[in-house]
Amino acid sequence: MGNKKLQVWLPLIFSIIMVGGMFFGFKLRENTASGTGFFKADKKTSLQEILDLVKQRYVDPVSLDSLQSNAIDEMMKHLDPHSIYIPASQLAEVNEDLEGNFTGIGVEFNIFLDTVHVVHVIAGGPSDKAGLQVGDRIIKVNNEVIAGKNLTIDEIKRKIRGESGSPVKIIILRKNEVKEIPITRGRIPIYAVDAAYMLDKTTGYIKLNKFSESAYEEFMQSLEALQKNNIDNLVLDLRGNSGGFMNEAFEMADEFLNDDKLVVYTQGTNTQRREYRCRRPGLFEKGGLVVLVDETSASASEVLAGALQDWCRATIIGRRTFGKGLVQEQYPLNDGSALRLTIARYYTPKGRSIQRPYINGREKYYDEIRDRYENGEVSHPDTAKYANGKMFKTECGDTVYGGGGITPKIFVGLDTSTLHKNVSRLFLSGDFTNFMYSYYVRHLDELNKYKSPEDFAANYDNLEPVWQELVVFAAKDSIDLKLVSPADKDFLQKRIKAQLARYKWRSKGFYEVANSDDLVIRKALEVLTTMK
Repeated sequence: MGNKKLQVWLPLIFSIIMVGGMFFGFKLRENTASGTGFFKADKKTSLQEILDLVKQRYVDPVSLDSLQSNAIDEMMKHLDPHSIYIPASQLAEVNEDLEGNFTGIGVEFNIFLDTVHVVHVIAGGPSDKAGLQVGDRIIKVNNEVIAGKNLTIDEIKRKIRGESGSPVKIIILRKNEVKEIPITRGRIPIYAVDAAYMLDKTTGYIKLNKFSESAYEEFMQSLEALQKNNIDNLVLDLRGNSGGFMNEAFEMADEFLNDDKLVVYTQGTNTQRREYRCRRPGLFEKGGLVVLVDETSASASEVLAGALQDWCRATIIGRRTFGKGLVQEQYPLNDGSALRLTIARYYTPKGRSIQRPYINGREKYYDEIRDRYENGEVSHPDTAKYANGKMFKTECGDTVYGGGGITPKIFVGLDTSTLHKNVSRLFLSGDFTNFMYSYYVRHLDELNKYKSPEDFAANYDNLEPVWQELVVFAAKDSIDLKLVSPADKDFLQKRIKAQLARYKWRSKGFYEVANSDDLVIRKALEVLTTMK
């Protein structure tokens, strides 16, 4: 009986529920739209209101994306120099370098006289496997002529690159012979380790150019390979290393420091203190260790150097580092762009802030590196004038300062006093690169006689004829190298030899040859000798 009564009333109950739902749905929409009541919408910012008004009322057509991007860039100028907005169109390229790989065929190229020349083939990459060589001239990509078309480097990249696994047909000219080379695109590694080899019978050397996602793995492979030679000492070269992922630097520090030593800590106004401590036995906790730095060593480089200096695990040699001690975190935005925002500062184990002041704005901040050259700091031992006034003591009692990068214990200056303006013009114009590539291609048979960078460094002595050719080449662009000093000539001849080695043996060859006459390397070996 009860079930029959319920069946009679069910249509009425459903009607009441439906009407009630329609009523509350209408009120919900009304309150949300008006910004009142329980469902009050977030209040628009003045920036959003202005953008909406421009979109709806402005007299002429306008690109809101560009307008918004400019507004964001202006806002970023009022923050620290390392907080940046990355437009969606640039995000992939910005991330590639830190991720340690990209998709393509694995070559570096340059454009000479409207023709694309291969100047470097990445070892183990698709082009290397397909047989592409330095000196090859790319005439066509997938039957499309690219020679003589006045294409930009970016335009050529877009034609060559593509999805991993996709085919591309490259037509090249090699010694006046046309060749068709099919290549399958793939993931191309961007190596963090430029070189790893033995400086002498007991000293290993590792050159690290960035702290990418693969940096620690590459570093460990290099260190393990060097230890097969029973090394007693290690030189870690961080000159020119602009940083990257701090975690990679932390992992490397753990290979040098014992117990649970503090490597670095971070802290900010809205970020609690976070400590990074050693957590396992390291691969090189004992043995002589030297770290090389200069004014372009930054961020993660400074974290690593600062930790090793504070614990007196390594001798730091070179010149004062860049002074970037800010922690960035990247936040994706709805339109595919991203905000890389500073959220904290890095502090060394003894409490030093690595970051130098930026109160005078971005332009002054970046000009400070140039100022070091002009005021002579890179040529003479610097002082504590840059510090924030706070002194610290390392574990072995050395006095160090915060607020201005990492100052090396042993200073090795850069001799810029004799550098003639024509030498600078030679490099800035690209003439030196153009000449070296042309010379290398024309003298391949001669250079192929040398079997290793070590053999080349010891026995190649053809520098005077190369110098005379460079003088004639530069004169075509009104650069008179006859005016330079003997010291400048010596500098250029060393660079010639190292550059030839780079073309033949890639980065490892360059550093093996360049380091054979490097004052900082020489000082490092002297210091390691005194440690024995």
